[in-house]
Formats: sequence, C-alpha cells, structure tokens
Amino acid sequence: MDPDTDPAPPRVVIVADDLIWSTRLAEAVTAAGGVPVRIRRLDDLFAGLTDARHAIVDLTARAYDPLRAVAEAGARARVIAVGQHDDVTTRKAAIGAGAERVYAYRRLFEDGPAVIRAWLEG
Repeated sequence: MDPDTDPAPPRVVIVADDLIWSTRLAEAVTAAGGVPVRIRRLDDLFAGLTDARHAIVDLTARAYDPLRAVAEAGARARVIAVGQHDDVTTRKAAIGAGAERVYAYRRLFEDGPAVIRAWLEG
C-alpha cells in the first residue's frame, strides 16, 4: 500500500446502542474495507463524524431518537439505516429524515460486507 497514492479507508460511524448489532455492523464495515467508529449516544455523534463521511443508524435504539440521529448524521454524511423488515412507517420516516436506504437486519446480517462495500464505493 502506497500512502501517496492509496486513499485512507473510509471511516463509518455506527450509531447503535445494541452491543450485538453494533459489533455485527462494525465487523461488516471492516470486512467492506472501512474503519468503524461506534457511537451509542447522540451527544457523541458530531465528534464521530469529524473524519467520517458515512454513517449507519440502527432504527430500533432506545438510548437515542433514531430519526433524529439519521437527520443529524445526514447533515454531514451519507446515511443508511437498519431496522425491522416489517416496520414500514419507521422505514419511510428514516428515508424522509435523510437515509439513502433502509435495510432489514437480515439483509445486513447475511450480506453486510457486500452491501456496505457497494455503498462506500457508490
């Protein structure tokens, strides 16, 4: 890897208060060639976004308002979200708040690295 020609791997903020999903998303980001930055509270979101242009928001959080997280992250970064496959209302609200896409947990569990890699390259 030549530091003069190879760009640094993209940093991806993961906004998730669930340890299992935070870990799974971080592993998928790493496998996709990114550097995960885990955030559990909205108070830490802007600090995490200092060097990041991408964010993934878990829409089923209880420790923060997930739609607010999407909106605030979307003001500075590209955002995708992850949530329940059958929660159409929240999925539409997340798109309205600024998420590019909302993926079902199952999709990111099964194909996370490929989905995230395509998003980072897009």
